[in-house]
Amino acid sequence: MPDRKTYKIAHVRKWCKDCGICVAVCPRKVFEIDRNDRQAIVNPQDCIGCQMCVEHCPDFALNVTEDKSDA
Repeated sequence: MPDRKTYKIAHVRKWCKDCGICVAVCPRKVFEIDRNDRQAIVNPQDCIGCQMCVEHCPDFALNVTEDKSDA
């Protein structure tokens, strides 16, 4: 069985307005709103690379790429 792909999530904090859209659209609960009402990447290992967060982010603050460092 092949290894599961892993992904890197880049978050540009200065562009993010913490709208919570990424939290709402992520099917794997990679994001949460923290106690300061800010978007946080809490489960990056669960990312499946679907790009839902990237496609819905109005601020272009997220980028998801396949992590090839283990290859």
